[in-house]
Amino acid sequence: MSVILVQVILRAEFVCAECLDPEACGPLRGEQTLLATVQADGAWREEPGSRGSAPGDPWCVPDVSLSWGASLGCWLDSSEAALRSFCGGEISKRSGCCEWLRCCGRGEPRPRTVWLGHPEKRDQRYPRNVINNQKYNFFTFLPGVLFNQFKYFFNLYFLLLACSQFVPEMRLGALYTYWVPLGFVLAVTVIREAVEEIRCYVRDREVNCQVYSRLTVRGTVKVKSSNIQVGDLLIVEKNQRVPADMIFLRTSEKNGSCFLRTDQLDGETDWKLRLPVACTQRLPTAADLLQIRSYVYAEEPNIDIHNFVGTFTREDSDPPISESLSIENTLWAGTVIASGTVVGVVLYTGRELRSVMNTSNPRSKIGLFDLEVNCLTKILFGALVVVSLVMVALQHFAGRWYLQTIRFLLLFSNIIPISLRVNLDMGKIVYSWVIRRDSKIPGTVVRSSTIPEQLGRISYLLTDKTGTLTQNEMVFKRLHLGTVAYGLDSMDEVQSHIFSIYTQQSQDPPAQKGPTLTTKVRRTMSSRVHEAVKAIALCHNVTPVYESNGVTDQAEAEKQYEDSCRVYQASSPDEVALVQWTESVGLTLVGRDQSSMQLRTPGDQILNFTILQIFPFTYESKRMGIIVRDESTGEITFYMKGADVVMAGIVQYNDWLEEECGNMAREGLRVLVVAKKSLAEEQYQDFEARYVQAKLSVHDRSLKVATVIESLEMEMELLCLTGVEDQLQADVRPTLETLRNAGIKVWMLTGDKLETATCTAKNAHLVTRNQDIHVFRLVTNRSEAHLELNAFRRKHDCALVISGDSLEVCLKYYEYEFMELACQCPAVVCCRCTPTQKAQIVRLLQERTGKLTCAVGDGGNDVSMIQESDCGVGVEGKAVFSSVFYFASVPLYQGFLIIGYSTIYTMFPVFSLVLDKDVKSEVAMLYPELYKDLLKGRPLSYKTFLIWVLISIYQGSTIMYGALLLFESEFVHIVAISFTSLILTELLMVALTIQTWHWLMTVAELLSLACYIASLVFLHEFIDVYFIATLSFLWKVSVITLVSCLPLYVLKYLRRRFSPPSYSKLTS
Repeated sequence: MSVILVQVILRAEFVCAECLDPEACGPLRGEQTLLATVQADGAWREEPGSRGSAPGDPWCVPDVSLSWGASLGCWLDSSEAALRSFCGGEISKRSGCCEWLRCCGRGEPRPRTVWLGHPEKRDQRYPRNVINNQKYNFFTFLPGVLFNQFKYFFNLYFLLLACSQFVPEMRLGALYTYWVPLGFVLAVTVIREAVEEIRCYVRDREVNCQVYSRLTVRGTVKVKSSNIQVGDLLIVEKNQRVPADMIFLRTSEKNGSCFLRTDQLDGETDWKLRLPVACTQRLPTAADLLQIRSYVYAEEPNIDIHNFVGTFTREDSDPPISESLSIENTLWAGTVIASGTVVGVVLYTGRELRSVMNTSNPRSKIGLFDLEVNCLTKILFGALVVVSLVMVALQHFAGRWYLQTIRFLLLFSNIIPISLRVNLDMGKIVYSWVIRRDSKIPGTVVRSSTIPEQLGRISYLLTDKTGTLTQNEMVFKRLHLGTVAYGLDSMDEVQSHIFSIYTQQSQDPPAQKGPTLTTKVRRTMSSRVHEAVKAIALCHNVTPVYESNGVTDQAEAEKQYEDSCRVYQASSPDEVALVQWTESVGLTLVGRDQSSMQLRTPGDQILNFTILQIFPFTYESKRMGIIVRDESTGEITFYMKGADVVMAGIVQYNDWLEEECGNMAREGLRVLVVAKKSLAEEQYQDFEARYVQAKLSVHDRSLKVATVIESLEMEMELLCLTGVEDQLQADVRPTLETLRNAGIKVWMLTGDKLETATCTAKNAHLVTRNQDIHVFRLVTNRSEAHLELNAFRRKHDCALVISGDSLEVCLKYYEYEFMELACQCPAVVCCRCTPTQKAQIVRLLQERTGKLTCAVGDGGNDVSMIQESDCGVGVEGKAVFSSVFYFASVPLYQGFLIIGYSTIYTMFPVFSLVLDKDVKSEVAMLYPELYKDLLKGRPLSYKTFLIWVLISIYQGSTIMYGALLLFESEFVHIVAISFTSLILTELLMVALTIQTWHWLMTVAELLSLACYIASLVFLHEFIDVYFIATLSFLWKVSVITLVSCLPLYVLKYLRRRFSPPSYSKLTS
């Protein structure tokens, strides 16, 4: 009998209903199962009342083989009887229990159904809500650290060298002579990594152990952040961090909304307005959430922090209620509740959080200095191989020549000294210690001690804006009325104008005959100022909130409009700054809800306004508007404010708007144009009818709504310009100028709006006054990106400002061309950037330029950028670093001599070179151009390396041949002669290398010499103490040492005399 395969594609994975484990998966109450049977006639039928996307019509086939879901790969070739024997004729909408489905990609993100307050009703497994920023765990720590060490040739070389001594034919000395130095290096590395991992673990534990309130049938219980599950109902208080991605269900705010601080997620300074689900907000108490049968259907986890698609359904109402959910109903993890107390249901946890998915995995960073040393080590190893082959060739490759070659490699192996590795690690620890102890940057913590020298080779600095360059504190700076402007020093005049207007209205004096010209001018200016201030006080989205101050409770403060208890909440700090300014000049916002607003005059009179319509600010429109009715006069007024680029075409003709906007923008102020339009009752009623009709449209709704609003935005009366400044961090301007003079290009990557980012770039002098700014217009496809790139290519010495959307399109189609043009710009500003885009820009800069990058940020949205960069900085300030490389060759000595040379005898002097400075830190800050020399990498160039190799060959030859000539009859003491000369040469070379002496350097020199002399007591196996105490030994060794060092000192003196370095004049 033929078998026909039929694939039944359903939305969820399906398992056998009999294998459901009630203990593990929970009961199926509240969830309808999809029941399907294979009929005797071979038809697939859906049972009545079942739910899902199985075909409603029967599919009739002779014999059936069922596919369990789309592309699941688990096929059952069977007849109807066999199928029934396997699953009892039932298929349940469930996943995770059946062994047949363990191969079916359960780990892939899928949409989910979340029942309110019932985590046990999960339809799939979810990750624990644990934050983990560690690079290793308990089992992978040691293997991971060792792998990261030995994947580089420099360390692998010493490991192979030490391991070779286990082979008897290759052993040249005691095992400890190789393993002790290597073990010391590894111990330092392991301890350093362990300390950093422990610190990271402690920080993660603090976050995971934060306690929150969870609603249950037994009441409110406390739960740790790490124990939160999908489906939990959480209560989050004001100023508390949201621990998981949630849907907003209820708020304690009377206006039925709450504000959210998202700067740690997306870098935007504006507070976000969030709305609860209307169905749950109407419930009498939060406990009623557990009494209703409702669930949330949510999209699969993704990295998009600006969008969300889902639905909320309540099944126990008649008829069932279903509401669409969008980004306005979400509370993402990492954000902070700015107003009221909220209740939400958990949707995503752990690695499925939006914030976690936008964060790259921590990686082990390796410094450029280590990579250069690793490369030079390979060159030296190549030279060792050549020399070894030459030595074997001189013996005509006799006998087991390959074994002799390896022995020669081991004999010459100390040309690559392990003491270099010791000194590099210890030097980095000292640099890290110096950074922590620097009095100019107090409180700095070094998270990674493996890359501090990177700060001396940075070519690109990528910085966040909010909290890094700016303090996110807005100050009202300027009010411009066209003919007159008021600054901070003349705000008392504005206050007097407002006071005079309301004083005259309250007194209502009889009309005087023949008023003077001065009185008319005064009254006209006062009315202009009053109209401007009133427009600013009404056109916003600010809400005053009253809190208890210990003397007056909240209810009483709200009733009496108590000034000391009032705080302002808004989606933007700019809005708050404007309203606080109107309060300072006499017109105070004291109350607001969704339909009304109250202002208080200088005479304590309350002005009531009804809010008829609000048109919020959007990135596309760049303006916001409000229509209000004055309750005392019945006048309807349309107020609007926005960016000058859009408002210029809306207001009536004038000859000063463009010029004054440009002047204020050049001062680094955020400029808003304020306008108004009086509406008759009939005119507003006609607008409202058309507006409501447009909002009910199914097709092109947004376009139709915008068209209706634009019908009002014509010939509006220009009232004033406002200028608000975002306060910069201390010393930002001189710091950026210093970096620019040092040859470091600064890019600003921010999640804030384009206008805000541009103003900050000007204000911080990231863009100099004589530089043009090219604002990359919004592009959506390849052709638009091509045209805009061609337009940008024609600009020269021009700073670039680009949005995240346009950046994504350019990188998709013209990655190479865009990065080539951007790298030529003196400064780049990327606005509306997601955390992933920030990391992508850093990675592209590294790949395209090959230069070192440094990322500076202060928020959670900067973590990916910091981790991706060569050197990440989470603290403010600046430091001066120097890096020194010293190389010396050594012959092979036995036993403790080689250990002593690699550690005790030579470590302290070479190590003390980390304290050396070419110039003082004050001079380096005064002349930042000196930093450009570090970018060239000359201290460790191939030329410098070759010079040191030649010096080592000269000194090694001088010591050996000098010993042969002067100690010809005492050659049996060659070890004592050459080793003593080597130690003295080492100490002298360090002294000749030092530019600026430090008292610790002198201590290191004397301590090393003292250690060598003291160790002679127990080194009698290698050195004859009585021989080296003779006068003949002392003068001959002194001659050998002088011959090896004196010519080098003469050459150094002549070079500094006739070819001095660039900084020599500054140090004289």
